[in-house]
Amino acid sequence: MASERITIDVGGRQASLSSPNRVIWPELGITKHELAEYVIAVAEPFLRANGHRPVSLERFADTVDGERFFSKNPPRGAPDYVHEVMCTYNSGRRHPQVVLDEAAAIVWAVQMNTVVFHPWASLARDTDNPVELRIDLDPQPGTDFADAAAVAPVLREVLREAGLEAWLKTSGNRGIHVFCPIEPTHEFLDVRHAVIAAGRELARRLPDAVTMDWWKEERGQRIFIDFNQANRDRTMAGAYSPRALPSATVATPISWDELADGVDPAAFTVRTVPQRLAEIGDPWAALADSPGRIDTLLAWWQRDLDAGLGELPFPPEFPKMPGEPPRVQPSRAKKD
Repeated sequence: MASERITIDVGGRQASLSSPNRVIWPELGITKHELAEYVIAVAEPFLRANGHRPVSLERFADTVDGERFFSKNPPRGAPDYVHEVMCTYNSGRRHPQVVLDEAAAIVWAVQMNTVVFHPWASLARDTDNPVELRIDLDPQPGTDFADAAAVAPVLREVLREAGLEAWLKTSGNRGIHVFCPIEPTHEFLDVRHAVIAAGRELARRLPDAVTMDWWKEERGQRIFIDFNQANRDRTMAGAYSPRALPSATVATPISWDELADGVDPAAFTVRTVPQRLAEIGDPWAALADSPGRIDTLLAWWQRDLDAGLGELPFPPEFPKMPGEPPRVQPSRAKKD
């Protein structure tokens, strides 16, 4: 028997949606159709934050409790309004990656069982040079969102000293993502070094609350600055992207005032964010208006190099990088 199929009008395009009543979030009963309605409702700010750039699609064959896989290049038969761009990866390999430029393309991604959208920090017109500096404030065991929220204002001060303005979003889970718009004048490795420089400065000011230690056994109950999220082809859930969590939370832009007032990230879900947008608008509407430069952070990076602080470990799937320390966790290195 053929699956049920409906057609949705999206900006004048007729988007097809199969199995619209399939439940994606079992605990809440949120269906594929409801997810499509959500992405249509948030399409304008979603595209402002995630459109016109490479994006990886986190797709689910059934519910968010089941198996997932990542899709990068458009599958055969994708409609002509789903675009692609050729990207170069750290291995030197190249292949096309999905680019979403309009609301109907987001609905197509939902039709392909996408739940989480992972955009690159660079645009399709120049995939090698990021337009955002991204810092992931990642709570470690024993810490939570409130601990990340206490750290974020100090990070804002650090970034302002470096000539950058910081914008916030919830991760959709326990963390906070801090974004700074930047001019696309440096490639990913430079931007990663800028993130490390900012993180090291933050850790100096808050040594008991912040860590730059890559190895989990060394982090303790502190907020980890996940500097490797700044690497090429390393992404985080985009603004207004749902998360594959039982509560259907959404990675949601917030203002600094909201953070200070004790915002609850669990309140932002597929069912509540459209009304939030209707009431207060998009806190990130002006994010890209005044991009900064990372020159000061790169000067701090060089200062730290001169002081003996070197490169930090890369993720295991990356090739060995110049100046990188051994990829061996400290406790194992001691045994060896």
